Amino acid sequence: QVQLVESGGGLVQPGGSLRLSCAASGSIFSINAVGWYRRAPGKQRELVASITSGGSTNYADSVKGRFTISRDNAKSTLYLQMNNLKPADTAIYYCRLSSAYWGQGTQVTVSS
Repeated sequence: QVQLVESGGGLVQPGGSLRLSCAASGSIFSINAVGWYRRAPGKQRELVASITSGGSTNYADSVKGRFTISRDNAKSTLYLQMNNLKPADTAIYYCRLSSAYWGQGTQVTVSS
């Protein structure tokens, strides 16, 4: 059974940075695409960034140049480095493994 556990969320001022982590159990992490999604208050969940098993990345236009997704297959861990955060980035952030597994989410709040 696969479990995903996110961490690293919190409260940060505009312009600040956070690094999210998503630790996966099981043995399928390295062979699957993984991604970060977010759900802002009153909005639908949206893709933030994804990375394939080969390391190809994709970003939402709203985060390009500010966020960086990466993975460490030896640790079965996904990361999201978020810089120059804006209030519009406030949301619950979820990691997703393939199309079947979701983490429980971690809250990111950007506010002064």
